[in-house]
Amino acid sequence: MTGAQRAAILLLTLGEQDAAEVLKHLSARDVQAVGTAMASLTNVSREQVELVLTRLNEDMGRHTSLGVGTEEYIRKILVNALGESKAGGLIDRILLGRSSKGLESLKWMESRAIAEMISQEHPQIIALVLAHLEPDQAAEVIGYLPPRTRSDAVMRIATLDGVQPHALNELDEIMERQFSGNTKKLKSANVGGLKAAANILNAMESTRENELMAAIRTHDAGLSGRIEELMFVFEDLGELDDRSMQTLLREVPTARLVTALKGAEPGVREKIFANMSKRAADMLRDDLEVSGPVRLSEVDAAQKEVLGIARKLADSGAINLSGTGDELVA
Repeated sequence: MTGAQRAAILLLTLGEQDAAEVLKHLSARDVQAVGTAMASLTNVSREQVELVLTRLNEDMGRHTSLGVGTEEYIRKILVNALGESKAGGLIDRILLGRSSKGLESLKWMESRAIAEMISQEHPQIIALVLAHLEPDQAAEVIGYLPPRTRSDAVMRIATLDGVQPHALNELDEIMERQFSGNTKKLKSANVGGLKAAANILNAMESTRENELMAAIRTHDAGLSGRIEELMFVFEDLGELDDRSMQTLLREVPTARLVTALKGAEPGVREKIFANMSKRAADMLRDDLEVSGPVRLSEVDAAQKEVLGIARKLADSGAINLSGTGDELVA
């Protein structure tokens, strides 16, 4: 089973209110992935349920097949988690295959579809749309854009500053007309900027990231330098304070950590080992030794996933990516 399928089975065991509470903490893309998996589940077996719950160390071996009215259940928990208006487009997309509505709801669309929609727009429009997406989704969309457009889009994102709300509202109305729907006006103009560009580049596969940075450096060396200063790479994890590292490790699945560490510098490995219990560190070392060779692309993807978790924790204030934690005063 995929991670989304395991998550879907778990949510179906929780009940509507608890499942809704869980969904509130997921990103738009994760909600879509899990919701789609829930919609496709049929005749979930006892063995599948036990596998999922065992992986979570839950002693629930007596669970049997889930006899849940899946479609109605999905509607209820999505509405509870996201609200009626925001959940509506996603429910249509998951259950009925319809498109979502408005600029905000682009976050629920497939990356290829977004790229096809905006590829012929003015470069500044493309930059505004990309800046409005989550970094990992924006990185995927850029990958589907024509090569000549990619570096220009990232440079425009990096130089976006003080976008007027009426400009975003006009863009939202354009997207709204394409979907023939009604959506709430945008209230924030805080999109784009150097950090947004750095986050998008961080979320890209390394080869494409390097290609884009080289192109940006050719056009504007100063801008590329300012972006690079804000980029956070896997080796930077070695500079985390101990408390931040421990918080991060609690959120990273062990299997993904093992893959990510395949290509890690010794200093990063030792930093991670030092922030685990001796038993956990020994088990991780053993896993690394017996796991065998891993494709570089898989290592890169796992490292990007760990970095994505780190950025989300930093955005929520749970960890500090600057390398020094706040001192405690008695």
